[in-house]
Amino acid sequence: MPNKTTMNELRTILLAEDNPNDVELTLAALTEQNLANRVVTVKDGVEVMEYLRCEGKFKLRKKGNPAVLLLDIKMPRMDGIEVLQVIRNDKTLKTLPIVMLTSSREEPDLKKCYKLGVNAYVVKPVDFKDFFEAVKQLGVFWALINELPNDGEN
Repeated sequence: MPNKTTMNELRTILLAEDNPNDVELTLAALTEQNLANRVVTVKDGVEVMEYLRCEGKFKLRKKGNPAVLLLDIKMPRMDGIEVLQVIRNDKTLKTLPIVMLTSSREEPDLKKCYKLGVNAYVVKPVDFKDFFEAVKQLGVFWALINELPNDGEN
């Protein structure tokens, strides 16, 4: 039986971010960490749900949940808090690790996300170097170290 690292290395990291600069920086940080995980980027909450449910442009993708969802709060069409709420109320998705990776330092956002069951809430540092380091650490923990349950969907 493969160890947890081998299994997790094959899982996708799903990045939900509408800011192209933040996407580029996040991808660069994850690449520098030499993670074997493929990163799929979506631009809003509607695309997150289409990816997770294998609908729309993702209908032909291999089924299974990603290792982690890095989720921005402020996105068009469906924001990150709405996505979090839908996922936590879906029996096939509710164990998916979700990290809010957001510029929002607003206490109501933080409290709401934790009440809805977010796994972590990381405020994007304004400083380029700090942001880069934060994403590298997130990638290693959630893609390699964290162990997920084998519920048939992951």
